Amino acid sequence: MIPLALENLEEIAARLEGKRAVVFLDYDGTLTPIVSRPDLAVLSPETRAVLEALAACCVVVIVSGRERANVAEMVGLEDVVYAGAHGFDISGPAGSDIRHDQGRACIPAIQQAAEELTRRLSHIDGVIVEDKTYALAVHFRLAADAEIAAIEEAVDDVLQQHPQLRKTGGKKILELRPDIDWDKGKAVLWLLDALDLDGPKVLPLYLGDDVTDYDAFRALRGKGISLRVSDRPETEGADYRLSDTEEVRRFLAALTAVCGGTG
Repeated sequence: MIPLALENLEEIAARLEGKRAVVFLDYDGTLTPIVSRPDLAVLSPETRAVLEALAACCVVVIVSGRERANVAEMVGLEDVVYAGAHGFDISGPAGSDIRHDQGRACIPAIQQAAEELTRRLSHIDGVIVEDKTYALAVHFRLAADAEIAAIEEAVDDVLQQHPQLRKTGGKKILELRPDIDWDKGKAVLWLLDALDLDGPKVLPLYLGDDVTDYDAFRALRGKGISLRVSDRPETEGADYRLSDTEEVRRFLAALTAVCGGTG
């Protein structure tokens, strides 16, 4: 079983000794609980305060499936790097030259697909079609189970019209993204290089809860620490486990104490 991170803080602190931490964090399901609508995933003041303290002593990067501008607004901290749309749209803090927008050529196709799916799915209650500029999400958490097959059929039909896109999934969500060899893992590795933090004196940590985060877990295997947020015992995929967003907050507070003054 994957060991619980809060029960192994001394072990993690030992791995950080003499190294600089870089902390990568998913948003939905990691910093905030999964909720019925994306706009309801509001960051708690307590978690925001912990993030602000952590960002004062080490580099913090939010790597989210959300549109970059949206997740930046939800988090509301300036001294943080934001990677939106699963890393297709990256921007550093104000004044930095960190900028990457993989897949820009696919934006018109995503916009067209969003319009088509909004029209095709308008009769199904509980479906939310979200144009995230660099990706398109179809949320069906609020839809009836009997409608899921029809939702997926519509997404597949629209995908056929846009071969430059590919379909992926997550927790009660279907997504269309640029059909490019790029994901959260590649975005994390690009950021480590861009931030000049890809070396033996740096220890990256990645916290995430969804299947899209596994790309980052794999990318950091052997060079960092991966932490899966899940309330179920896990047997593979990450180095440590955190049970929920409250445990994430407690872990980040403990990490701040370990990293204080060394970032």
